[in-house]
Amino acid sequence: MTKSILSIESSATAKEAAKKMESFDVGSIIVLENNTPVGIVTERDFAIKMVARELNYDTKIREIMSSPIIHVASDKPVLEVATLMSKEKIRRIPVIDGTDVSGIITATDLLNIFTLCTEEDMKKIYYNFLAKIYDHNIPTL
Repeated sequence: MTKSILSIESSATAKEAAKKMESFDVGSIIVLENNTPVGIVTERDFAIKMVARELNYDTKIREIMSSPIIHVASDKPVLEVATLMSKEKIRRIPVIDGTDVSGIITATDLLNIFTLCTEEDMKKIYYNFLAKIYDHNIPTL
């Protein structure tokens, strides 16, 4: 995971958030209310929500954030994190313990980990993935 995370208060504008993301060269920002994480805004949120809704740059960031925030605890196994990200169709997931944001895991982080896997590790991942597919596609009687 990336330990340095960027955050902004929910009362900030979309323009302020975008400028902060640009200056730190990151693709997401955690949205806080009273120092508690309540959402996340990604580049995709800007591209899709701002443009599709024809919102102006003074729109409050809380209006385009994804909330409730999908997150994991720091003790979550990597495979479970990857599975959750796949299921939720997200590319970034904050690591939150209590109300403390420890970091963020990105799809790139997972890819880097998987490049270090042994053939045996990859077989386990493959079989776990197949089991999940079959579990979801078996009709209930």
